[in-house]
Amino acid sequence: MEELLTALAANGDRQPWFWLLAAAVVLALLLIGFFVGQLVGTLQASQDRQRSERNARDDAVKRSRAVLTGQIGEQLAPFLADFPCPAADLRFIGKPVDYIAFRGLSAGQPDAVIFIEVKSGQAGLTAAERAIKQAVQAGRVYWQEYRLP
Repeated sequence: MEELLTALAANGDRQPWFWLLAAAVVLALLLIGFFVGQLVGTLQASQDRQRSERNARDDAVKRSRAVLTGQIGEQLAPFLADFPCPAADLRFIGKPVDYIAFRGLSAGQPDAVIFIEVKSGQAGLTAAERAIKQAVQAGRVYWQEYRLP
């Protein structure tokens, strides 16, 4: 290494433009390295963005399928053998609970009102559904008649 530096210094003494040329070469190499780094970074960011978008789309499709499966299950549930009430006694509400059953309505003698929430998979009750369940269990269910003016 010392020999190289000595040779460069000796050559630099004889040709003053040598150091200017060496500095220009170093600067050019640095600029090339910078632009190559920028290009690689841009390509990497583009690939990361595409991968992220693809994952987001896949996740959205997966969630959409789960929601649709749940909605179809809600509509078909009354026709399953172990459903708690006959389909003729049900009224679909959808939100905040799926069904209100008027037990005995189809026979002409309703004797109970039942709130039914249909769930599939690992789904749990929402905050509103939990609050309604607690109100029903606590007996805070009332009849109110409203007459139009």
